[in-house]
Amino acid sequence: MALTDLAVNRVLNDEPWARERLAAHAGRAFMVRMGPLTSGFRIDGRGALESAPLAGATPDLVLSLSPLDAPAFLADPRRWNEFVTEEGDVALGGTLKELAQTLPWFVEKLCARTLGPIVGQRVADAGRRMLQVPEYAAARVAENVGSYARDEAQVLAHPADFRTLIDETTRLATRIDALEARVDALSHTP
Repeated sequence: MALTDLAVNRVLNDEPWARERLAAHAGRAFMVRMGPLTSGFRIDGRGALESAPLAGATPDLVLSLSPLDAPAFLADPRRWNEFVTEEGDVALGGTLKELAQTLPWFVEKLCARTLGPIVGQRVADAGRRMLQVPEYAAARVAENVGSYARDEAQVLAHPADFRTLIDETTRLATRIDALEARVDALSHTP
């Protein structure tokens, strides 16, 4: 049994409601693809996961997640639709999405069990914030590059300049329409 199976099944052992949801899909197989890494899983009758060979078998569901998006997804699994691509069994995908939403709770529970309720909660919160750092850093870098390109290098137009252009274009279009109406009126006079 793979390390992933052991970790997930250990958490599932304490959560009969989660195993019950998975057991409804007993016998179904799914694949998780993250960049070059791919893992296959089968759901058994008890709602536990088993490693499933990927060669020669077509899984019922394929879940794809970019390695670059993995930290942001793990920090906030509610963003499933933004980061995870599903191909195949919609019902199984819905169940896995629902269970993924509870991932932070599982981590908090595991940390609390290991480190105590107060320290465990703080460690889980710190871990979640650490997972958000790459996305935050990328957003700040993009914002700074855009600001530099707009303000310093003057390669991009400032939003105020765009508004001025739109206003002037609208005024010009109005004047052209008025001129066209006058030309039409003059061309129809005897």
